[in-house]
Amino acid sequence: MKRWLPPTLVVLALLVIWELIVRAGAVDPLLLPAPTSVVKALWTDRSLLADDLLTTTYEVIIGLALSLILGAGLAVVMHLSPPVDRALRPLVIGSQAVPIPVIAPLFVFVLGFGLAPKVLIVALVCFFPVTINVYDGLRDSDPDARKLLRSLDANRWQRLRFLEAPSALPSAFTGAKIAAAVAVIGAVFGELSGSDKGLGHLLVTANAGLATPRLFAATLLLFAMAIALYAVFAALERKVVDWR
Repeated sequence: MKRWLPPTLVVLALLVIWELIVRAGAVDPLLLPAPTSVVKALWTDRSLLADDLLTTTYEVIIGLALSLILGAGLAVVMHLSPPVDRALRPLVIGSQAVPIPVIAPLFVFVLGFGLAPKVLIVALVCFFPVTINVYDGLRDSDPDARKLLRSLDANRWQRLRFLEAPSALPSAFTGAKIAAAVAVIGAVFGELSGSDKGLGHLLVTANAGLATPRLFAATLLLFAMAIALYAVFAALERKVVDWR
C-alpha cells in the first residue's frame, strides 16, 4: 500500500488538473478530451475495445514469449561459444538501432495482414533487452564460486547449471520486465502498419474519425497492459529469485 499510494496520488492530481483545464475551456475537447469523457468512452465502446484489446494482448504475449525463448537461447549459446559471441554480438546490438516504423510495413507487405508480422515485430523489439541481460547475467557469476567448481572438476554443463544459470536469473528478469514494458509498442507499430483489428488499428480509425475519447481510451488500455505485464514478471521474480 505504501508503495502504490504516492504514484496513485500523483495520477489523481494530474487527472483533476486535466479535467479542470478542459472544463475551463483552455483546451478544445476535440483535441484533448476530459478524463470523464475517456472513462465514458471506455464504457460505451467496451465491446469494441474489448475485442481489439484481446487481439493486441494475444499478439503481445506470443511475440514476448518468442523473444524470451530466442533471446535467452542465443545468450546461452554466445556465452558458451566465444566464436559465436564474436560473430553475433555486434548484430544483436545493431538490431536495437533498426527503425521499427520503417521495417514494420515491410514485414506486413511480405507476411500479410495476419498475426505473423505483428508477432515478429514484438519479438524484434523485445529481443535485445532479453538477450543482453541474460548474457551479462551469465558472465557476472561469482568468480570464487567458478574457481570452486573448477577445483571440483565440474564440467561446462555443470558450471552452467549450478552456478551461471541461477546467478543470471535476476538479470534475466530485468530483461523480461523491460521487454514486457516495450512489447506493447511493437504490437502497436505492427497494427499501425497494416491490420484490420487490434488497439493499434483502433487508434488509426479513431484518429481519422476525430473520436478522441475513444482514442485516449485505447491508449489507456495499452498503458494498463504494459503495467500489468511488468507486474506479472515482477511477481514471478519475487517468487523465483527468492534469495534476493
